[in-house]
This record gives sequence, C-alpha cells and structure tokens, in this order.
Amino acid sequence: MANLTSPSDFLLLEFSNIQELQMLHFFVFLAVYLTAMTGNLIIILSVALDHHLHTPMYFFLMNLAILDIGTISVTIPKSMANSLLNSRSISYSGCVSQVFFLFFFGGSDFAILMAMSYDRYVAICKPLQYETIMHRGVCMQMAGSAWISGMIYALVHTAGTFAITFCSDMVNQFFCEVPKLLKLSCSDLYLVEIGLLICSFIIVLGCFIFIVLTYMEIVATVLRIPSVKGRKKALSTCLPHLTVVSLLVFTGMFAYVRPPASTSSDLDIVFAVIYAILPPLLNPFIYSMRNKEIKTALLKLFSSGHFFVITNKAVP
Repeated sequence: MANLTSPSDFLLLEFSNIQELQMLHFFVFLAVYLTAMTGNLIIILSVALDHHLHTPMYFFLMNLAILDIGTISVTIPKSMANSLLNSRSISYSGCVSQVFFLFFFGGSDFAILMAMSYDRYVAICKPLQYETIMHRGVCMQMAGSAWISGMIYALVHTAGTFAITFCSDMVNQFFCEVPKLLKLSCSDLYLVEIGLLICSFIIVLGCFIFIVLTYMEIVATVLRIPSVKGRKKALSTCLPHLTVVSLLVFTGMFAYVRPPASTSSDLDIVFAVIYAILPPLLNPFIYSMRNKEIKTALLKLFSSGHFFVITNKAVP
C-alpha cells in the first residue's frame, strides 16, 4: 500500500450508498441530536437558574450535562453533514479534532462521575461533615481537576494515534475511532497506542472499582438507617448516578473489550452508536425521571411567565 504518512483527508464509512437511506440516517441522527441537546440544556438551565439546586450534586450534574453536549457534538454533526452532502470525507485536522475531543470529553466525563460518587459517599456516610468537606472550593477543584485530567488524557492519546504512519485513508467507521485508525498503520508505532489503550482500560477499571467500593460503603450505611423512608430517599439520590456509570462503562466495553474482527461489520456501527451516542442521549432522562428536585425546577421553568424567570417558591 502507498505510504500516506499525513493524508490530506480520510474517508469515513457511509451508512448506505442509497441516497434515500442516507437521508433517513440524516433525519434519525438529527432527531437524536436535538433530543440530546435539549435534554442536557434543560438540565444546565434548571441547575443554573434555580438556587435550590446550587448544591455539589447538581453542580457536578451540570458539568456532566456540558460534557455530554460536547461528546455528542463531536460525531453526529459531521456524520449528518456527510449524509446530506453525499460525502464520506473528513479532513486530517478534523479527524485529529474528533479523536482529541472524544477522549477529552470521555475522560472528563468519567472523572466527574467519580467526583459524584464521592459526593454521594460523603452525603450519606458522613452527613454531619458534608458541608465542611464538600464546600464550594473543593467542588471547583474537583471539577477543574476532572477537566484538566481529560485534556491530558486526550493529548496523550491523540499524539500517540497520529504519530503512526498511515497506509490507507479508509476509516471503517462513521467517525474517527482510534481502533479503526490503528488498523491503517503500516509502522510499529501503533503498538504505543495499543499500550496506551490497555493502560486506559486498567485506569478505567480501577476507577470503576473505586466507584463500586464507594457504593458498597453507601449501601452498608443505608441499610443501617432505621427509617424505610430514609433508606428510600438515600438510595433515590444514588440510583441515577449508578445507572449512568453502568451505562458509560458497559457501552464502552461493547466497543473496546471484544475480539477484534479483520473486517468491518454492521455490528461495529451499532457498537459505536451505543457507546458514543446512547449515554449523552439517556443521561438527562435518567437524572430527571426519578428526581423530584429536577422535576420541580423544570415545572418552574415552563410554568413561569417566561422561560428564564425562576420563582422564589421553596422546593417542596
């Protein structure tokens, strides 16, 4: 194969070569994108405009919603544009940007979820010390650390991925996915990125174990609460977060923890959609469906005289 050390662009996988099916893909992705954007923006506005939600838990939730908007904006708009224009190309710089921002938002997302698990641990296991431990300065530091760690994580993986020599420009995915890019390598440097991916898996697994151990402590504490109502209230604040963590971890495993295939298949697209699109789409609904405070804030947003007015009524 020709040596394409730095190709001017890459060719992404199209969903279909039939124009009508490409338009169907465009409208499906448009509906998904608008739904995800609307859900996450509503979460952000609810937390920002209702002073009753100015607590550490909702501060981290707002960060999560911002990251989810970023995550879903990395892949879907370009895919929709290609379907609309009957094109497959993405520029080299565009591919670099997709890889960087996917790792940036994904890494920061997981770090924020860890911060949220620690917040729930302190709130339930050390309630008398909660305000002392989780004060505004600590929350800002934890959120800042999450974003910075995501940026470092993204820089390392992006540099490792695009240091390789490419022998082809055909990416068998609808966005620039690292495993698919590594298959285009004709140099030994791809081993570096594979090593980084293995390290990432170990780090993610370690973080997941930390979250699991945290929740084991939380469950043990909840079971000691004498009141049934108190136990239900404590668990209700944890279940959405645990659901989101599980969704992110297990959808990611679909794409990365499975035997590699020599050829692309429709399942590759399905797995990519599951881990890159499903979490940002579902997270707002997971957090709002069982959360009375979020529901109350939403009612205030939409029942007030105009959208940006928040009443001073106490949350029941």
